[in-house]
Amino acid sequence: MTRSGVALVLLISFLGLNFGLRTLLHWRRTGHTGFRGITGSVGSLEWLGGVLFVLGIVLALAAPIAERLGKTDSLFTPKPWSDLASLALVVTGVAGTWWAQSAMGASWRIGVKADEHTELIESGPFRWVRNPIFSFMLLTAIGIALFLPNVLSLAALFGLLLAVELQVRMAEEPYLRRVHGPRYAAYSSRVGRFFPWVGREGRPEQTLSRSLDTPEDR
Repeated sequence: MTRSGVALVLLISFLGLNFGLRTLLHWRRTGHTGFRGITGSVGSLEWLGGVLFVLGIVLALAAPIAERLGKTDSLFTPKPWSDLASLALVVTGVAGTWWAQSAMGASWRIGVKADEHTELIESGPFRWVRNPIFSFMLLTAIGIALFLPNVLSLAALFGLLLAVELQVRMAEEPYLRRVHGPRYAAYSSRVGRFFPWVGREGRPEQTLSRSLDTPEDR
């Protein structure tokens, strides 16, 4: 199998497991899919984050297809050791995303719905990172970009990175501050945003004060 073929299989496996099968299991357990769509009004930063997320997935799938069709070429030739590292990142990303999604249980969602009150999860990988699903997804995207380093795979990686930052900072964190108040303030003061210890939000009272100035209140 060609390099582009392997990359396409890896991407389809990731999407099939962590979105397809996960959605089916969630629907059977809760009666709904967990999809809440793109948050925010058209043109807002929240909306832009959702759009970039979808665009990142489309570009990631387009990268191996375009290279297979001869429409784009790799920017450099990966070495055998880098291939092993890339595959390790992808496998870790796929398994880690599944783990983090499973830890959320019935609270798993794609997108935010303002009037929902889901449980604040602090177990599993959420003990160390506030957004482990996104962290593991980024690992997967980095692995794919290193394994198949063309313009489209790199654009997908940077698009996903920007999408995750916007989604978390502009949609999910304001929602969690508003819904969970002091509990989320204490949680975010001791647990990093995407990596352990990195991105903690200071003293709980400082974090809690931000909940008074969420997009819903402005």
